[in-house]
Amino acid sequence: MIDLLLVGTGGFIGAASRYGVILGVSRLLGQPSFPWGVLAVNVLGSLLIGVLAGLAETRQIFAPGARLFLFVGVLGGFTTFSAITNDTLTLLRSAAYLSATANVLLTVALGLAAVAAGYAAARAL
Repeated sequence: MIDLLLVGTGGFIGAASRYGVILGVSRLLGQPSFPWGVLAVNVLGSLLIGVLAGLAETRQIFAPGARLFLFVGVLGGFTTFSAITNDTLTLLRSAAYLSATANVLLTVALGLAAVAAGYAAARAL
């Protein structure tokens, strides 16, 4: 139950932060037609998870509860893209190049297909 609370609390913080960054970028750029705010969130989330994963591996500074709160909760709520990029880096570091490539391609292709299917299904209702 404590783990669920850690993840949920972190998720709230991450999602609220995502909203703030996207809103801030949109205000800064005057409502651009390109989703710069989402791109900023994805890149920033990837940078943060890289820093934290590096610290976790080299310095063992995060207890299991802290990892759940930060990695799954905060960064997962901020952007799931950071989890995808971290998983892909892990695969690359272990020389699983085919799996890393498949992870990127399948995530983008299947994610795009799922969004299109969901959109089509909703319009058909």
